[in-house]
Parts: sequence; structure tokens; C-alpha cells
Amino acid sequence: MSGDLLPLFPLNVVLFPGTPLPLHIFEPRYRQMTRECLEEKREFGVVLARKEGIAAVGCSAEIVKVVKQYEDGRSDILTVGRRRFRVGEVLEDKPYYQGRVAFLSEAAGKEDPSTAERLLVLYAEVHRLVYGREGDPVPAEAVSLAYSVAAELPLDVEHKQELLELDSETERRGMLIERLEAWAEELRRATRAREKAGGNGHGR
Repeated sequence: MSGDLLPLFPLNVVLFPGTPLPLHIFEPRYRQMTRECLEEKREFGVVLARKEGIAAVGCSAEIVKVVKQYEDGRSDILTVGRRRFRVGEVLEDKPYYQGRVAFLSEAAGKEDPSTAERLLVLYAEVHRLVYGREGDPVPAEAVSLAYSVAAELPLDVEHKQELLELDSETERRGMLIERLEAWAEELRRATRAREKAGGNGHGR
């Protein structure tokens, strides 16, 4: 099967293009993988690990900094998501998985500024309700507003995976707005219930 050959790192996380991912590398096979990627200036692929196997779509990661190297061979690295890909075939001829992958292109389209405004309002509200504080500003130069917002919130990994698999920012914003509207309403109801319980003399 044809396609680019990419080392694969299955994790219980979803990496988005343009977003950072710090990693602690301790397993010998992934120490080898990151060492080879650094030596060859190559990216590796982060894919969501599931019970039934890895997700079909992942995101390549570039190692931008080795934060700390331990004497026993472990390391802390900082990576950044670069390109979405679809796995066509998984190879097991090395200690770590490799995949024959096809990199995915972004569907063209003009964004509606109102969706960006709505998404930012929802992001601010949900972040405040979840964490009790304001969230960090979303970088203006972000690859995708939807990716940046989703990366800052504790969304379920399967929701994040759905977002990663969409080919256009319009679709991503639409899906994320729908999810955050429902979540914000759940959080508002929970907050009202707590306030009511705390103010009626029957518990906290």
C-alpha cells in the first residue's frame, strides 16, 4: 500500500494541528522513536488509542523542544500538532508501530464571523463554569479557532476525535457550538441547583 511512512504513538489524547502537547517519554520503544525522530528531523503521528484499536485519523507531531533529559533515558518533550492524516496500514516491523498514512487537506470555504463570536462567548462561559476562572485568550494566529477552543476545554476524547475528523472549519465550528451550547446549559442547571441547595438550610 502506498503512502507516507509515519511512526505512530497511540495515546488517550487527541492532538489538533497548531496546538501544543507536552509528553513524558518513558517506554523504551518510544524513547527509540523520539530519538530517531530528533535525529532524522521527522514528525511522528499521535493517534487516539481505543480498546478495539487505534483511531483511523490522527495528527502528526513535531518535537519542538527537549525540555528535560533524565539519566535513565526518560525525557520530557514539547510537541506541536502539524498535519492531519488517515492511517491506511499499520506496520509492526519496529518496536513501535508505523503507519502508511495519507495526509488530509482542508476543505476550502469562507468563515462567518458570527460563528467565531458565538464560539468565543461559549468558550468563555464554559471555561468559567468548569474552572471558576477566565480562560486564556485564543491566539489570533491559530490554525483553527475550533481546535484552539477544544484544546482548552476538558471535552470527552471522542468528541475531540469527531472534531479532528471533520475537513472544514465551518463544520468544526458548527459541531463545537452545538456541543458547547448543550454543555453550558447543563453547567448552568448544576450551578443553580448548588446555589439553591446551599441557600435553603438543607445542605451544601
